[in-house]
Amino acid sequence: MRLSTVILPIHRWAEGQKIWRRAEDLGFHTAYTYDHLSWRSFRDGPWFGALPTLTAAAGATERLRLGTLVTSPNFRHPVTLAKELITLDDISGGRITLGIGAGGNGFDATALGQEAWTPKERADRFAEFVPLLDRLLTEDVVSERGTFYSADEVRNIPGCVQRPRLPFAVAATGPRGLRLAARHGQAWVTTGDPKLFEDGTPEQSLEALRGQIAKLGKACAEIGRDVEPMEKVLLTGFTPDRPLDSFDAFVDFAGKHFELGFTELVVHMPIADSVFAADESVFEKIATDALDQLR
Repeated sequence: MRLSTVILPIHRWAEGQKIWRRAEDLGFHTAYTYDHLSWRSFRDGPWFGALPTLTAAAGATERLRLGTLVTSPNFRHPVTLAKELITLDDISGGRITLGIGAGGNGFDATALGQEAWTPKERADRFAEFVPLLDRLLTEDVVSERGTFYSADEVRNIPGCVQRPRLPFAVAATGPRGLRLAARHGQAWVTTGDPKLFEDGTPEQSLEALRGQIAKLGKACAEIGRDVEPMEKVLLTGFTPDRPLDSFDAFVDFAGKHFELGFTELVVHMPIADSVFAADESVFEKIATDALDQLR
C-alpha cells in the first residue's frame, strides 16, 4: 500500500522547493505533478513546466520518487520527450515514473494552434506514441516511420538509469488504452468514472472502478500477462467521495479502494481557495498515520 501526492506547478521555485521537501518529509512514496500548459481554474494564474519542475525537485529531494500525472501527446513528441526523460532519470538517480495518457480537450489540445483531436484521433496517436517512446527509452538507436510520429536514427545513449527504462504508469479506461497499459505499463492509472463525479455516489464509484480493474485484467489476459502484480494507481479528487474531509474518512476510503485492488492512492497537496482546498492538519495526519491504520 502506497500513498503519494500531486504538487501542482503553480509556485515560484523559492516557495515550491519547500513544498516538494515537505512531501518527502511527510513520507509520501511519490510526488507527481501535472504535465499541462495550464489547467482549468488555474489557467489565469502562475503555472510552470512539469519537466523543469521535476528536475529542480530531483535536486531538492533525496528519497522521494517523482513523476508526471500525466504527460500526453497533446504537445509532446516521443523523440524530444525521451531525451528529456533520460536526462531527468539521470539527474534524479533513477527516481522518475512517467504517468502518461491520451490527453483530453483542455487548453493543451489547441495551444499549438491545431484543432482539438477527436477521441478516435487521440486514441490513434496514443497507440503510436507509447510504443515509440518505449523503444526510444530502451534502445540506443531508433528509426521508425509512423503515421503521426517518426524517428530517424535517434540516439539515446546511455539510456535510463532505471533498466530497461523508467516505469510507465499508463492512464486509461477505454479498450485501446487498457491494451497499451497491459503491454507497456508497469502501472495503470485511473481517476474513476467522470460521469459519476457530480451526481454519483461513492458506492457507484466503487462499482465503476471494479469494472475498470476487470477490464484491465481482461486486457492483460489477452497477451498472457498476470494483472495481479501490476501497480494500480487511483488519482483521487475526481470521484464522489470526500476522503480528505477527515482522517477517519480517508482511512475508510483507502481501505475500500485497497481491497478493490489499488496499490497506490494519490492525493493533491492542499491549495487554499481552490478545488484542492483541504485542512492542512488533517492532510498531514493522513500522510503520516493513515496507512498504519490499514496494516
